[in-house]
Amino acid sequence: MSETMKGGRAPGTGTSSSSAPDRNLALELVRVTEAAALSAARWIGKGQKESADQAAVDAMRLILDTVPMDGVVVIGEGEKDKAPMLYNGEQIGNGQPPAVDIAVDPLEGTRLTALGMPNAISVIAMAERGSMFFPGPAVYMDKIAGGPEVADAIDITAPPAENVRRAAKAKGIPPEEVSVVVLDRDRHRQLVADLRGAGARVMLITDGDVAPAIAAADEGTGVDLLMGVGGTPEGVISAAALKCLGGVMQGRLWPRNDEEREKLVDAGYDLDRVLTTSDLVSGADVFVAATGVTSGALLKGVRYTRAGAVSESIVMRSRSGTVRRIESRHAFEKLMRFSKIEYR
Repeated sequence: MSETMKGGRAPGTGTSSSSAPDRNLALELVRVTEAAALSAARWIGKGQKESADQAAVDAMRLILDTVPMDGVVVIGEGEKDKAPMLYNGEQIGNGQPPAVDIAVDPLEGTRLTALGMPNAISVIAMAERGSMFFPGPAVYMDKIAGGPEVADAIDITAPPAENVRRAAKAKGIPPEEVSVVVLDRDRHRQLVADLRGAGARVMLITDGDVAPAIAAADEGTGVDLLMGVGGTPEGVISAAALKCLGGVMQGRLWPRNDEEREKLVDAGYDLDRVLTTSDLVSGADVFVAATGVTSGALLKGVRYTRAGAVSESIVMRSRSGTVRRIESRHAFEKLMRFSKIEYR
Protein backbone atom coordinates (compact mmCIF):
# COMPACT_ATOMS: atom_id res chain seq x y z
CA MET A 1 0.00 0.00 0.00
CA SER A 2 1.38 3.41 -0.89
CA GLU A 3 2.06 6.15 1.64
CA THR A 4 -0.72 8.24 0.13
CA MET A 5 -3.18 5.40 0.53
CA LYS A 6 -2.12 5.06 4.13
CA GLY A 7 -3.12 8.65 4.76
CA GLY A 8 0.43 9.95 5.18
CA ARG A 9 2.81 11.67 2.79
CA ALA A 10 6.12 10.95 1.20
CA PRO A 11 9.11 12.06 3.28
CA GLY A 12 9.72 15.78 2.96
CA THR A 13 6.49 16.53 1.07
CA GLY A 14 2.96 17.46 1.96
CA THR A 15 -0.04 19.30 0.60
CA SER A 16 -2.90 20.60 2.68
CA SER A 17 -6.51 19.87 1.81
CA SER A 18 -8.59 22.72 0.45
CA SER A 19 -11.32 21.83 2.95
CA ALA A 20 -9.35 23.03 5.96
CA PRO A 21 -11.06 22.89 9.36
CA ASP A 22 -13.03 26.05 10.10
CA ARG A 23 -13.91 25.34 13.71
CA ASN A 24 -12.08 24.26 16.85
CA LEU A 25 -12.30 20.49 16.55
CA ALA A 26 -10.07 20.11 19.61
CA LEU A 27 -13.23 20.54 21.67
CA GLU A 28 -14.69 17.54 19.84
CA LEU A 29 -11.50 15.54 20.25
CA VAL A 30 -11.41 15.96 24.01
CA ARG A 31 -14.53 13.80 24.24
CA VAL A 32 -12.50 11.11 22.50
CA THR A 33 -9.53 11.22 24.88
CA GLU A 34 -11.78 11.49 27.93
CA ALA A 35 -13.60 8.30 26.94
CA ALA A 36 -10.33 6.46 26.33
CA ALA A 37 -8.80 7.67 29.60
CA LEU A 38 -11.85 6.77 31.66
CA SER A 39 -11.96 3.29 30.14
CA ALA A 40 -8.24 2.66 30.64
CA ALA A 41 -8.33 3.96 34.20
CA ARG A 42 -10.34 0.92 35.30
CA TRP A 43 -7.12 -1.06 34.80
CA ILE A 44 -4.74 1.16 36.77
CA GLY A 45 -2.50 -0.95 38.99
CA LYS A 46 -3.99 -4.27 37.89
CA GLY A 47 -0.92 -5.46 36.01
CA GLN A 48 -2.79 -6.05 32.74
CA LYS A 49 -1.46 -3.60 30.17
CA GLU A 50 -3.14 -5.32 27.20
CA SER A 51 -6.56 -5.00 28.84
CA ALA A 52 -5.94 -1.33 29.62
CA ASP A 53 -4.83 -0.65 26.04
CA GLN A 54 -7.79 -2.50 24.55
CA ALA A 55 -10.25 -0.63 26.74
CA ALA A 56 -8.78 2.70 25.61
CA VAL A 57 -8.82 1.69 21.92
CA ASP A 58 -12.43 0.49 22.02
CA ALA A 59 -13.68 3.65 23.70
CA MET A 60 -11.66 5.92 21.42
CA ARG A 61 -12.93 4.27 18.24
CA LEU A 62 -16.56 4.46 19.38
CA ILE A 63 -16.44 8.20 20.08
CA LEU A 64 -14.24 9.01 17.06
CA ASP A 65 -16.96 7.84 14.71
CA THR A 66 -19.26 10.58 16.04
CA VAL A 67 -16.81 13.42 15.31
CA PRO A 68 -17.76 15.53 12.24
CA MET A 69 -14.72 14.86 10.03
CA ASP A 70 -13.40 12.75 7.18
CA GLY A 71 -10.40 11.32 9.01
CA VAL A 72 -7.63 8.90 8.10
CA VAL A 73 -5.31 7.41 10.75
CA VAL A 74 -1.71 8.20 9.82
CA ILE A 75 -0.17 7.37 13.20
CA GLY A 76 -1.85 4.35 14.74
CA GLU A 77 -1.05 0.73 15.45
CA GLY A 78 0.69 -0.09 12.17
CA GLU A 79 -0.89 -2.19 9.43
CA LYS A 80 -4.24 -3.76 10.10
CA ASP A 81 -4.03 -7.30 11.37
CA LYS A 82 -6.31 -9.45 13.49
CA ALA A 83 -5.94 -7.12 16.48
CA PRO A 84 -8.84 -4.65 16.74
CA MET A 85 -6.59 -1.58 17.05
CA LEU A 86 -6.78 1.83 15.41
CA TYR A 87 -4.57 1.02 12.45
CA ASN A 88 -2.77 3.09 9.81
CA GLY A 89 -5.12 3.89 6.95
CA GLU A 90 -8.32 3.38 8.95
CA GLN A 91 -11.15 5.73 8.00
CA ILE A 92 -12.68 7.44 11.03
CA GLY A 93 -15.22 10.16 11.74
CA ASN A 94 -18.69 10.53 10.30
CA GLY A 95 -17.39 11.20 6.77
CA GLN A 96 -18.24 14.90 6.63
CA PRO A 97 -15.60 17.55 5.78
CA PRO A 98 -12.96 18.52 6.70
CA ALA A 99 -10.56 15.90 5.37
CA VAL A 100 -7.89 15.40 8.01
CA ASP A 101 -4.94 13.28 9.12
CA ILE A 102 -5.22 11.73 12.56
CA ALA A 103 -2.46 10.58 14.93
CA VAL A 104 -3.58 8.59 17.95
CA ASP A 105 -2.19 6.94 21.01
CA PRO A 106 -5.25 5.73 22.90
CA LEU A 107 -3.06 4.87 25.89
CA GLU A 108 0.47 6.20 25.92
CA GLY A 109 1.91 4.35 28.87
CA THR A 110 0.25 0.93 28.92
CA ARG A 111 2.87 -0.35 31.35
CA LEU A 112 2.60 2.83 33.42
CA THR A 113 -1.13 2.21 33.74
CA ALA A 114 -0.74 -1.47 34.56
CA LEU A 115 1.78 -0.68 37.30
CA GLY A 116 0.00 2.42 38.61
CA MET A 117 2.89 4.70 37.65
CA PRO A 118 2.72 8.41 36.67
CA ASN A 119 2.38 10.08 33.25
CA ALA A 120 0.01 7.75 31.37
CA ILE A 121 -2.22 9.73 28.99
CA SER A 122 -4.65 9.32 26.13
CA VAL A 123 -3.78 11.63 23.23
CA ILE A 124 -4.96 12.47 19.73
CA ALA A 125 -3.72 14.96 17.13
CA MET A 126 -5.40 16.21 13.96
CA ALA A 127 -4.19 18.25 10.98
CA GLU A 128 -5.17 18.92 7.36
CA ARG A 129 -5.07 15.90 5.05
CA GLY A 130 -1.58 15.15 3.78
CA SER A 131 0.22 17.27 6.34
CA MET A 132 1.52 14.65 8.81
CA PHE A 133 4.86 12.91 8.38
CA PHE A 134 4.42 9.19 7.74
CA PRO A 135 7.08 7.20 9.65
CA GLY A 136 6.92 4.10 7.46
CA PRO A 137 9.54 1.62 8.70
CA ALA A 138 11.12 4.26 10.97
CA VAL A 139 10.32 2.93 14.43
CA TYR A 140 12.67 5.22 16.37
CA MET A 141 13.84 8.80 16.19
CA ASP A 142 16.50 10.76 18.07
CA LYS A 143 14.68 13.81 19.48
CA ILE A 144 15.07 17.08 21.25
CA ALA A 145 12.04 19.11 22.33
CA GLY A 146 11.46 22.29 24.25
CA GLY A 147 9.15 25.25 24.70
CA PRO A 148 8.91 28.68 23.06
CA GLU A 149 11.78 30.15 25.08
CA VAL A 150 14.30 27.67 23.67
CA ALA A 151 12.79 27.25 20.20
CA ASP A 152 15.56 29.24 18.50
CA ALA A 153 18.34 28.05 20.81
CA ILE A 154 18.49 24.27 20.77
CA ASP A 155 19.98 22.17 17.96
CA ILE A 156 19.90 18.38 17.79
CA THR A 157 23.24 18.38 15.93
CA ALA A 158 24.96 20.11 18.89
CA PRO A 159 26.41 18.13 21.84
CA PRO A 160 24.00 17.59 24.77
CA ALA A 161 26.04 19.85 27.07
CA GLU A 162 25.86 22.65 24.51
CA ASN A 163 22.09 22.35 24.34
CA VAL A 164 21.90 22.57 28.12
CA ARG A 165 23.95 25.75 28.04
CA ARG A 166 21.86 27.21 25.22
CA ALA A 167 18.61 26.39 26.97
CA ALA A 168 19.87 27.86 30.23
CA LYS A 169 20.87 31.10 28.52
CA ALA A 170 17.55 31.35 26.68
CA LYS A 171 15.61 30.83 29.90
CA GLY A 172 17.84 33.06 31.99
CA ILE A 173 18.74 30.33 34.47
CA PRO A 174 21.98 28.53 35.33
CA PRO A 175 22.61 25.14 33.66
CA GLU A 176 22.20 23.51 37.07
CA GLU A 177 18.50 24.42 36.99
CA VAL A 178 17.79 22.93 33.56
CA SER A 179 15.68 19.76 33.85
CA VAL A 180 15.90 17.24 31.02
CA VAL A 181 13.62 14.23 30.63
CA VAL A 182 15.27 11.11 29.17
CA LEU A 183 13.92 7.59 28.68
CA ASP A 184 15.73 5.20 31.00
CA ARG A 185 17.41 2.99 28.41
CA ASP A 186 20.90 1.53 28.02
CA ARG A 187 21.31 3.45 24.77
CA HIS A 188 21.16 6.70 26.75
CA ARG A 189 24.01 6.04 29.18
CA GLN A 190 26.38 8.46 27.46
CA LEU A 191 23.63 11.04 26.97
CA VAL A 192 22.80 10.96 30.67
CA ALA A 193 26.49 11.25 31.60
CA ASP A 194 26.94 14.23 29.26
CA LEU A 195 23.85 15.99 30.60
CA ARG A 196 24.90 15.50 34.22
CA GLY A 197 28.40 16.59 33.32
CA ALA A 198 26.89 19.88 32.13
CA GLY A 199 25.16 20.25 35.49
CA ALA A 200 21.63 19.49 34.27
CA ARG A 201 19.01 17.67 36.28
CA VAL A 202 18.18 14.42 34.49
CA MET A 203 14.69 13.08 35.04
CA LEU A 204 14.59 9.44 33.93
CA ILE A 205 11.29 7.93 32.82
CA THR A 206 10.44 4.32 32.11
CA ASP A 207 7.95 4.81 29.28
CA GLY A 208 6.01 7.36 27.27
CA ASP A 209 7.72 10.49 25.96
CA VAL A 210 4.72 12.38 24.53
CA ALA A 211 3.59 13.79 27.88
CA PRO A 212 7.12 14.98 28.82
CA ALA A 213 7.58 16.58 25.38
CA ILE A 214 4.36 18.55 25.85
CA ALA A 215 5.31 19.34 29.44
CA ALA A 216 8.58 20.86 28.21
CA ALA A 217 6.53 23.56 26.44
CA ASP A 218 3.95 24.03 29.20
CA GLU A 219 4.73 26.46 32.01
CA GLY A 220 4.97 25.24 35.57
CA THR A 221 5.65 21.57 34.86
CA GLY A 222 9.31 21.60 35.94
CA VAL A 223 10.42 20.17 32.57
CA ASP A 224 12.71 22.20 30.29
CA LEU A 225 13.80 19.72 27.61
CA LEU A 226 13.14 16.23 26.31
CA MET A 227 16.13 14.47 24.77
CA GLY A 228 17.03 11.04 23.46
CA VAL A 229 15.78 8.24 21.21
CA GLY A 230 12.10 7.37 21.35
CA GLY A 231 9.30 6.29 19.05
CA THR A 232 8.89 8.08 15.71
CA PRO A 233 5.07 7.98 15.86
CA GLU A 234 5.23 9.59 19.30
CA GLY A 235 7.52 12.22 17.81
CA VAL A 236 4.85 13.21 15.27
CA ILE A 237 2.18 13.48 17.97
CA SER A 238 4.53 15.53 20.14
CA ALA A 239 5.35 17.81 17.22
CA ALA A 240 1.65 18.51 16.71
CA ALA A 241 1.28 19.58 20.33
CA LEU A 242 4.47 21.64 20.29
CA LYS A 243 3.29 23.43 17.15
CA CYS A 244 0.19 24.51 19.07
CA LEU A 245 2.27 25.61 22.06
CA GLY A 246 4.93 27.48 20.10
CA GLY A 247 7.59 24.97 21.08
CA VAL A 248 10.05 23.02 18.97
CA MET A 249 10.70 19.40 18.06
CA GLN A 250 13.76 18.30 16.13
CA GLY A 251 14.43 14.72 15.17
CA ARG A 252 16.61 12.39 13.13
CA LEU A 253 15.50 8.91 12.15
CA TRP A 254 17.36 6.27 14.18
CA PRO A 255 17.51 2.81 12.56
CA ARG A 256 18.12 0.02 15.04
CA ASN A 257 20.14 -2.16 12.69
CA ASP A 258 21.47 -2.44 9.15
CA GLU A 259 18.31 -4.12 7.89
CA GLU A 260 16.13 -1.27 9.14
CA ARG A 261 18.61 1.27 7.76
CA GLU A 262 18.39 -0.34 4.33
CA LYS A 263 14.58 -0.31 4.42
CA LEU A 264 14.54 3.38 5.25
CA VAL A 265 17.01 4.28 2.52
CA ASP A 266 15.14 2.16 -0.04
CA ALA A 267 11.90 3.92 0.95
CA GLY A 268 13.48 7.30 0.25
CA TYR A 269 14.10 8.55 3.77
CA ASP A 270 17.16 10.78 4.34
CA LEU A 271 18.76 9.54 7.56
CA ASP A 272 20.97 12.62 7.89
CA ARG A 273 18.12 15.08 7.62
CA VAL A 274 17.04 17.00 10.70
CA LEU A 275 13.26 16.89 10.82
CA THR A 276 11.75 20.07 12.24
CA THR A 277 8.36 20.61 13.86
CA SER A 278 6.92 21.70 10.52
CA ASP A 279 8.48 18.73 8.72
CA LEU A 280 6.67 16.41 11.10
CA VAL A 281 3.37 18.33 10.96
CA SER A 282 3.21 20.85 8.13
CA GLY A 283 -0.44 21.85 8.49
CA ALA A 284 -1.40 25.37 9.52
CA ASP A 285 -4.40 24.22 11.53
CA VAL A 286 -3.41 21.56 14.06
CA PHE A 287 -5.54 20.29 16.92
CA VAL A 288 -4.43 18.23 19.92
CA ALA A 289 -6.29 16.84 22.92
CA ALA A 290 -4.85 14.80 25.78
CA THR A 291 -6.43 13.45 28.96
CA GLY A 292 -4.57 12.14 31.98
CA VAL A 293 -4.96 8.51 32.96
CA THR A 294 -2.46 8.50 35.83
CA SER A 295 -1.22 11.76 37.35
CA GLY A 296 2.04 13.24 36.10
CA ALA A 297 3.88 16.47 35.33
CA LEU A 298 1.46 17.40 32.54
CA LEU A 299 -1.97 16.25 33.73
CA LYS A 300 -3.80 14.86 36.73
CA GLY A 301 -5.06 11.33 36.29
CA VAL A 302 -8.59 10.03 36.57
CA ARG A 303 -9.97 10.44 40.09
CA TYR A 304 -13.04 8.49 41.14
CA THR A 305 -16.06 9.89 42.98
CA ARG A 306 -19.22 8.26 44.31
CA ALA A 307 -21.11 9.12 41.14
CA GLY A 308 -18.33 8.65 38.60
CA ALA A 309 -14.97 10.31 38.03
CA VAL A 310 -13.11 13.55 37.43
CA SER A 311 -10.66 13.94 34.55
CA GLU A 312 -8.20 16.63 33.48
CA SER A 313 -7.43 17.38 29.85
CA ILE A 314 -5.45 19.84 27.77
CA VAL A 315 -6.79 20.90 24.37
CA MET A 316 -5.05 23.16 21.88
CA ARG A 317 -5.23 24.63 18.39
CA SER A 318 -2.25 25.97 16.47
CA ARG A 319 -4.03 28.58 14.34
CA SER A 320 -5.49 30.50 17.29
CA GLY A 321 -2.80 29.55 19.80
CA THR A 322 -5.58 28.73 22.25
CA VAL A 323 -4.72 26.25 24.98
CA ARG A 324 -7.40 25.11 27.39
CA ARG A 325 -7.24 23.00 30.51
CA ILE A 326 -10.50 21.24 31.12
CA GLU A 327 -11.62 19.54 34.30
CA SER A 328 -14.62 17.33 33.60
CA ARG A 329 -16.95 15.58 36.01
CA HIS A 330 -18.43 12.38 34.63
CA ALA A 331 -21.62 10.75 35.94
CA PHE A 332 -21.19 7.13 34.94
CA GLU A 333 -24.83 6.10 35.28
CA LYS A 334 -25.92 8.77 32.79
CA LEU A 335 -22.96 8.24 30.44
CA MET A 336 -23.50 4.51 30.14
CA ARG A 337 -27.13 4.98 29.06
CA PHE A 338 -26.07 6.16 25.63
CA SER A 339 -22.31 5.64 25.22
CA LYS A 340 -22.15 1.81 25.29
CA ILE A 341 -18.83 2.15 27.14
CA GLU A 342 -18.26 0.30 30.41
CA TYR A 343 -16.74 2.95 32.70
CA ARG A 344 -16.79 0.97 35.92
